[in-house]
Amino acid sequence: MSSADGHAGRLVFDGECGFCTRCVDWLRRLDPQGKIDVQPLQADGVPASIGATIEECRDAVQFLGPDGVRRGGADAVSAVLAVLTGTALPSTLYRASSGLQERAYRWVADHRSRFPGTTPYCERAPQGC
Repeated sequence: MSSADGHAGRLVFDGECGFCTRCVDWLRRLDPQGKIDVQPLQADGVPASIGATIEECRDAVQFLGPDGVRRGGADAVSAVLAVLTGTALPSTLYRASSGLQERAYRWVADHRSRFPGTTPYCERAPQGC
């Protein structure tokens, strides 16, 4: 993502997942300036716009950062937090404990239907999916 479009990166999430939608709603509250362009993987052409497949996006959240690098899972979450905080601390913490963070991310992702969610994005805004 270039700064020319006004965003510091694009986050792709599963718009059919209520828990994922709740997380994205929380992210949007943390990002009042709209630094992160948040898009559901179901929107036409979105996975390809970051160089990802639909399967990769279904498996884990994907983030294409301002450095042009695509990250998935806990690495993507850390990169988004680094952009929003304007510090390298989230990325530094990720590098120090990436194995643990990725295992935790995978467990949550595999059990996401058991976590409280909200109306999935694609049900709220079907025109965006």
